Amino acid sequence: MDARVRALAALTTAPAGALVARHTAAELLGGVVPSSPHVHLVLPRGSRVRAAGIEARVGRPLSNARIRGVPVTTAEDTFVDLGPELGLVDLVVLGDSLVRAGRTTPASLVAAAASATGAQTPVLRRAAALVRTGVDSPMETRLRLLLVLAGLPEPVVNHVEYAEDGRWLRRFDLSYPELKVAVEYDGRQHAESQRQWERDVERREGLDRDGWRLVVVLAKGVYREPATTLDRVVAALAAAGSTARVTSDEWRAHFPGY
Repeated sequence: MDARVRALAALTTAPAGALVARHTAAELLGGVVPSSPHVHLVLPRGSRVRAAGIEARVGRPLSNARIRGVPVTTAEDTFVDLGPELGLVDLVVLGDSLVRAGRTTPASLVAAAASATGAQTPVLRRAAALVRTGVDSPMETRLRLLLVLAGLPEPVVNHVEYAEDGRWLRRFDLSYPELKVAVEYDGRQHAESQRQWERDVERREGLDRDGWRLVVVLAKGVYREPATTLDRVVAALAAAGSTARVTSDEWRAHFPGY
């Protein structure tokens, strides 16, 4: 049963004015969040819902949007509401994905976080400040944050390189254009086809010809071997003439590896 069907079913048990919220709202808005077995609702004051599979809270009046006929909290309110439940990395993943879905902007999330209160507000505000436009996937967000939380310079998201005659040449997930160093996440287990493999070879040869250094990171480089990934990126930056080094251990709390 998809999120929309579950949400509509839950709303039939709720009073007028109830909104779909938190994890369920994030999913309907196109955001990426850890899975939850419940449908989450926010209810008008003085009301309640008791039903299996529904987690409802009474809350302040909120702005709302309608997604395929379902009343949900706005992207900004959803982001703030999940602040106490998600860690820094998951919050940035959520923010990046909501921006990519066209539901909000980094500036709007920063403004919403600035108005928030509560113990988790510092984390929420920091997460909002780290949200970027143009991020293609949650793993790209995680890879970028691994670098940033290690104290490395923040890479540019989705840098596009053009030829001298204006032709589009290539786009990088994450890069340091002034150093010609690119860092890309590859979630494939293998090349999907002979033609894909050929395109990969051609692209790599083009990068080598134009003086780019490419660091390709697989899932294990984020989840299992983050220290190795940092070493590889630092080595590529050093080969390009940078003196950037890992200057913070904060990344270890979010990417412990094993």
